[in-house]
Amino acid sequence: GLLSRLQPSAPTVRTLSSSKSFSQNIPSCLWKLGRLNHVAIAVPDLEKAQSLYKDVLGAQVSETVALPEHGVYTVFVELGNTKLELLHPLGEKSPIASFLQKNKTGGMHHICIEVDDINAAMTELKKKKIRILSEEPKIGAHGKPVIFLHPKDCHGVLVELEQA
Repeated sequence: GLLSRLQPSAPTVRTLSSSKSFSQNIPSCLWKLGRLNHVAIAVPDLEKAQSLYKDVLGAQVSETVALPEHGVYTVFVELGNTKLELLHPLGEKSPIASFLQKNKTGGMHHICIEVDDINAAMTELKKKKIRILSEEPKIGAHGKPVIFLHPKDCHGVLVELEQA
């Protein structure tokens, strides 16, 4: 009667079918994605950014390192489960300089994900028509091979893959 019409109905909850594993929908690869290594942030004033994370937020902050091959100065901010990479232009042809021209106050530049086999990743991603921004991996800030995937092929995000 009236009582059953006044009681709210239980919400419908959707769950993944237990008969099919979620991973069955992912094609097998010769390489695997690993953990998020860092999120890179372009900053117009590296000293101010370092001070924010170190002095205001209390994070452990690395020394500034110049990476001329990439046209950047880098600083790493240690977090419990990952890092932030602060990027500042090094030289007039720096990709960070052009980013900061469009984004005067800075902002997120890229994400970096570890892979177990960067060469296999490159081969397979090229077959899948994902553009890679260099012909060969370059040595990144951690001394390991890295590649960058075109943001237009990654839903607007510049993705860096780093050999684990």
